Amino acid sequence: MKRAYLLAGLTLLAFGWALSGQGMTGHMVAHMIAVAVAAPLLALAIQDSRLDPARRWPRLATPMAAALVEAVIVWGWHVPALRRLADHAPLWLVVEQASFLVAGLLLWSAVLAPRHRAAGVAALLVTSMHMTLLGALIGLAPRPLYSHHGAGALQDQQIAGVVMLLVGGIAYLCGGLAMLGRLLQTRPEARA
Repeated sequence: MKRAYLLAGLTLLAFGWALSGQGMTGHMVAHMIAVAVAAPLLALAIQDSRLDPARRWPRLATPMAAALVEAVIVWGWHVPALRRLADHAPLWLVVEQASFLVAGLLLWSAVLAPRHRAAGVAALLVTSMHMTLLGALIGLAPRPLYSHHGAGALQDQQIAGVVMLLVGGIAYLCGGLAMLGRLLQTRPEARA
């Protein structure tokens, strides 16, 4: 089962990264796959292994700390100057996409750790809110924030904002609700 998660996560990651050069929308699809789709699959694949960040770095891999790290990385890379840098320098694009994956993996690993169930729910719901907000800001901006994309930049940016709003908002919200369901189903004697 863990091998299936690993293969699915890596396949989706490769697919997303192949799209990253396709304008702002392609970039957003790649970034959402990295943090919200591939990262949870990879976190499930390595859960409880020596590669699991929640096991290796228990003080860093707490849900709220990991959510903060992810928020800073996601919002930071959407500053227009950094977005331009990643679009025009392949090395920075690799750094950007790798940082999205690492932040996503750290967050999903932290929230999946059994000792963090309640905090994991809160971290995923907070992440859902900030992803939705950033997606709305990008999608509803009255002018291109990323004008270096050339003709059609505003429409491309609007679609990218919708992708972020929908995928980011829904993935983290569904993850948070699924974890809340598991938390509520846990019997009191199992919690001890």
